[in-house]
Amino acid sequence: MAKDLHDLHELLRTLRVWDPEVTELPPFDPASAPAEPLPLFTEWFAQAVAAGEREPHTTTLATAGEDGLPDARIVMLHGADADGWSFASHATSRKGRQLAARPYAALTFYWPVLGRQVRVRGPVASAPSEEAQADLHARSTGALAAALTGRQSEILASPEELAKASEAAWENARRDPTAKSPTWTLYRLRPDEVEFFQGDGARRHTRLSYHRSADSWTTHLLWP
Repeated sequence: MAKDLHDLHELLRTLRVWDPEVTELPPFDPASAPAEPLPLFTEWFAQAVAAGEREPHTTTLATAGEDGLPDARIVMLHGADADGWSFASHATSRKGRQLAARPYAALTFYWPVLGRQVRVRGPVASAPSEEAQADLHARSTGALAAALTGRQSEILASPEELAKASEAAWENARRDPTAKSPTWTLYRLRPDEVEFFQGDGARRHTRLSYHRSADSWTTHLLWP
């Protein structure tokens, strides 16, 4: 009898994690890791790009609302430096309102082609408006048009309403590549904790956790 591909449990039983045909699990020696997490993140990110990971700059952003309930969605990494890991959104969006109420968040990067995961957690602050606008204008026309469309997370009456607003925003973005989106905000997460996870075929995964203490970092290993 043919398998029912619409049966969720049947589908799940057909799937593998870290298929050796598409995944290479590189060795990771935590004893050789740098004293701070940013250089290691930069190295792992570059290796994910070189390994052909699709959209390695996408990350899961987790926040909490005023009610304390968790929320998560995929966003794009805009940068990572001494000021923190940065991403952007409208201040009036759901995530923007949640960050205003509880300015603390977590990011999770997953690069299955290498069996790697990076978790970043800490307080979040908004960059100056001029930096947010400069970051927006350095992106594509489509990104600017989406920002100019605005009203993110609001209830949409119909697809036609979106199409009309989007067409106007695209015209504006093409006509004026420096048009401002007043609610567009560049956020920076300054981590208190960063964890690096390297998968292992024998399930003896390596987990290296960095913790910020004043202006320095301490590290320890975690059981997988």
